[in-house]
Amino acid sequence: MAKLPLQILLLFLLSLISSSIAEIKTLTINSDSRPMILFEKFGFTHSGHIAISVSSVSVTSSANAPNPDASRLGFFLLSEEALLQVLLEIQQNPHFCVLDSRYIQHLFTFGDLSPPPLSRFNHTYPVSSPNEYSLFFANCAPETRVSMNVRTETYNLERDGSKDYLSAGLTHLPSLYTFFSILYSVFLGSWIYVCYNNKRSVHRIHLLMSGLLLFKALNLICAAEDKHYVKVTGTPHGWDVLFYIFQFIRVVLLFTVIILIGTGWSFLKPFLQEREKKVLMIVIPLQVLANVASIVIGETGPFIKDWVTWNQLFLLVDIVCCCAIIFPIVWSIRSLRETSKTDGKAARNLAKLTLFRQFYIVVIGYLYFTRIVVFALRTIAAYKYQWVSNAAEETASLAFYLVMFYMFRPVEKNEYFILDEEDEEAAEIALRDEEFEL
Repeated sequence: MAKLPLQILLLFLLSLISSSIAEIKTLTINSDSRPMILFEKFGFTHSGHIAISVSSVSVTSSANAPNPDASRLGFFLLSEEALLQVLLEIQQNPHFCVLDSRYIQHLFTFGDLSPPPLSRFNHTYPVSSPNEYSLFFANCAPETRVSMNVRTETYNLERDGSKDYLSAGLTHLPSLYTFFSILYSVFLGSWIYVCYNNKRSVHRIHLLMSGLLLFKALNLICAAEDKHYVKVTGTPHGWDVLFYIFQFIRVVLLFTVIILIGTGWSFLKPFLQEREKKVLMIVIPLQVLANVASIVIGETGPFIKDWVTWNQLFLLVDIVCCCAIIFPIVWSIRSLRETSKTDGKAARNLAKLTLFRQFYIVVIGYLYFTRIVVFALRTIAAYKYQWVSNAAEETASLAFYLVMFYMFRPVEKNEYFILDEEDEEAAEIALRDEEFEL
C-alpha cells in the first residue's frame, strides 16, 4: 500500500497538464490494477452534462485478497480548485480512499451496477457548477483488477438546446483555425505572385517554402473541420486522419526548410556537407517518431497505461529536433566568419553574416515562444480562455513565417547576393570589430 499515495499523486498532477479534448469516446479497460485512472478533462458551463455508460464489467482479486467491496470502486469528478484539498487528504492518510473525500463530486460506484452477468450502468449527470473537471475512476480495493467498456459523452448545451462537445475553453477553435487558414491561403497566393515576378531569382528552396505554406494552410483547414465536427457531433468524421497527415508533412517541411536555409543550400551552395546531411537524417526520422507520439496522445487519452511515456517521448524528441536545427545556422555563421578573413569580399560577407545572425535570433525566438510561452499560457489561463494559447501559437507561427519568407524572398538584390563593394573598407572594419559570436 506504500506505493498507492505516490501513484495517486502522480495521476493527479498529470491531470493538470492533460489535454482538454472532448469527444464521444468508447474506451476499453483490461485487467487494470491502477488505483486511479484519469479519463479526460472538460470545461463545463452552467448547462454542462456528462453521460457515462459502463458495460462488460469484471472485477478479479488475488487469492490473498477478500471479495472487493463494490463501493470501493467508482467514478467521480474533480475540479481544479478541489485538487489541492484532495492531495492534502492523501498526504495526511496514506490509506485514504479518494471516494471518501468530501471535495469530489460522486457519480456512481460499482454498487450501482446491474447484477451479474450483465453488470452495466448508464446515466447522464448535469454539472450545475461551471468549472473544469477531471473524470476519474478510483480503485480502492487492494490487489484488485478491473476490466470494463466505458463510453463517455461530455458536452455543454447551447441556447437552442443543441450539444457542444468542445470544452468551454476550446469552443472557438473552429473559427480560429478557419481564420488562420484564410490568412495562410492569402500568404501562399502572395508568395506565388512574388516568385512568378522574380523567376530568375527563384531557387529550389523557394519551391519547398511554397510547399510549406500549402501544407500549413491545408493543416489548418483540416484542424478547423476536425474541431467543427467534434463540436457538433462529438466525433471528427475522419478529419483527424487528414489533420495528422498534413501536420506530419508540414512539420517535416518546416524543420527541413529551416535546416536548408541555415546551411545556405540553394542560395550559397548547391550541395550539402556531410554533417548537414546527418542533421537532416536525424531530424526527419525523429519528426516521424514525434508525430506518432502526438497521434497516440491525441487519439487515446490519459487512461492508457503508457500515456505518460508517450508524453515524455514527444517532449524529448521535440527538444532534440529544436536543438538540432540550430546547429546548421551556427555552422554557417562560423564558416562565413572564417571566409571573410581570406576572400577579400568584406561587404558581401558582412551582409550574409548579418542576415544569418538575424535568422538565428528569429528561429530562437520562435522556438522559445511556441515551446515555453505558449505552454505557460496554457497552464495559467482560466479554463474558459484556453483558446488564447492556441491563438498565441498560431500568431507567433504566422509572424515567424512572414519574417523568414521576407528575409529569403526571391529578389535580385537579396542580401545573399549583394555584390556592391563600395563600402568595402567600412565592412572590413565592422568585421574586425564585430565577432558575430552567439
